[in-house]
Amino acid sequence: MGTVTLVGAGPGDPGLMTVAGREALLAADVVVTDRLVPLEALRLAPAGSLVVDVAKIPRGPSTPQEEINRLLVEHALAGRTVVRLKGGDPFVFGRGGEELVACAKAGVPTRLVPGVSSAISAPGLAGIPVTHRGVTQGFTVVSGHVPPGHPESTLDYAALAASGTTLVVLMGVRTLSAITDALVAAGLPPHTPAAVVADAGLPSQRDVRGTVDAIAELAESAGIGAPAVAVIGAVADVDGLP
Repeated sequence: MGTVTLVGAGPGDPGLMTVAGREALLAADVVVTDRLVPLEALRLAPAGSLVVDVAKIPRGPSTPQEEINRLLVEHALAGRTVVRLKGGDPFVFGRGGEELVACAKAGVPTRLVPGVSSAISAPGLAGIPVTHRGVTQGFTVVSGHVPPGHPESTLDYAALAASGTTLVVLMGVRTLSAITDALVAAGLPPHTPAAVVADAGLPSQRDVRGTVDAIAELAESAGIGAPAVAVIGAVADVDGLP
């Protein structure tokens, strides 16, 4: 019987992967990897190890989650040491929980090596603290993969607008305009500072700053694409912090 280790690769800079994550890769027979994983990290896998790309590309080719689960279980049952390598943290919108359950049902020993989530690190790398004393006492992380009003959306945008926390939106480049419109319609002041950070941790990292009512248009005009993280709240105006 082999094992499966779910490893978070962090936001893009291979230096931000944990020591435990690197050690897991060094011992891997099979690496099942996502598209957001830094290539340098994959080079840590032993020569001769099998690297399986199961990328999910927005509006492009996508490996079904059921197939990913099957690969993890199949290789582990064959006695191999499997590393499931994901960008960010496997348990923050990374479907790591689904993979953990699939392995548990098959009797495969599984462990988690947490990663540095882009929800915190992307704003941080752009100089934006998600919390700040005297400004905000919390932050809320949501997925923007579907817009407000979509049948699959479970978010209460009125509650988010009134939360008083920093709002961090992952996977929301395509839906950002609808999200910001919903927040403003729910009472969030339109002049609330906002930012979008793209390619966090990579040499291509960049960000745009503005207000919540304009940030979607600013990001589009700047050609911002995925992966990107939106930050909404007073902390996005770093120059205005006490």
